Amino acid sequence: MKCKVCKRRAVINLRAQNRGLCEECFDTYVLDRVERTIKRFKMFSRGQRVLVAVSGGKDSLGLWDILARLGYNPTGFFVDVGISRDGYSTRSRMVVESFARSRGMDLLVESLEHWWGKGIEEIGRRVLCPTCGMAKRYLTNRVAVERGYDVLCTGHNLDDEVAVLLSNILNWQVGYLARQAPVLESWHSRLTRKVKPLVLLTEKESALYALLRGIEHVEVSCPYARGATTLFYKRLINQVEWRSPGTKQRFYTLFLRNKGLFEGVAKEERESLKECDRCGQPTWEGLCAFCRFMEGSHGDTGREVSKGNQV
Repeated sequence: MKCKVCKRRAVINLRAQNRGLCEECFDTYVLDRVERTIKRFKMFSRGQRVLVAVSGGKDSLGLWDILARLGYNPTGFFVDVGISRDGYSTRSRMVVESFARSRGMDLLVESLEHWWGKGIEEIGRRVLCPTCGMAKRYLTNRVAVERGYDVLCTGHNLDDEVAVLLSNILNWQVGYLARQAPVLESWHSRLTRKVKPLVLLTEKESALYALLRGIEHVEVSCPYARGATTLFYKRLINQVEWRSPGTKQRFYTLFLRNKGLFEGVAKEERESLKECDRCGQPTWEGLCAFCRFMEGSHGDTGREVSKGNQV
């Protein structure tokens, strides 16, 4: 296959767009697509302080690299959750720190054990995956706000968003549908603005970008994530995409076009937001989900996490 732009040998076939691209044109395509996404959704400007949540995976490190190349001067932020199995957290941290050093980029590192005296394996126990996600969201938001960053970027790609969207629609999680967007505005002084610059890039495109840029990343998933429902929904939507190229893009774009249907729910959530009685972070109840969990961590942990009222 030849590149649609320059006629050289293509390195990727973008079936949804019915075109192939060579390595150089693909690199230009990725940078341009992310830049257009940032401008289209008015995510941030070059004069703002940008924090990128990095995990050691291809998407977050690729995003960090892209933003730096586009001139945004982003700072990386890694949360060491303390997963000892297979040396996962240690390996992830080493990869992130090596990436930052090799490119001369600023990096912040925090650990759950430093903040709360326990790693996630001790805190989460029977419900480790949802607890881990909740703890990382809590700490990332808190650090971003307390250190004065204007915006927090995450490496969610189109496949991630479509899988979550499909799950939320099949289960009619209206509250989640109201909040799912490329930009989640700050509703509160202690709630940072969150954006997803990779939201219009597929996982395949993100993976190829990391490969061509020589970005070393953690290639295996978290050992506790096996069997995660998100992976199941990704497999489903990939089957549909294979038979009907462009389905992912259409599904997500049409959802964004019709998000006004959920505005009533979003407005109600914004108006009912309050501060956690213990830590002051935004919540819809007296205590935020994290503080409730920590308070009840010696009891029924499953019940504590499932409430899920942390912003």
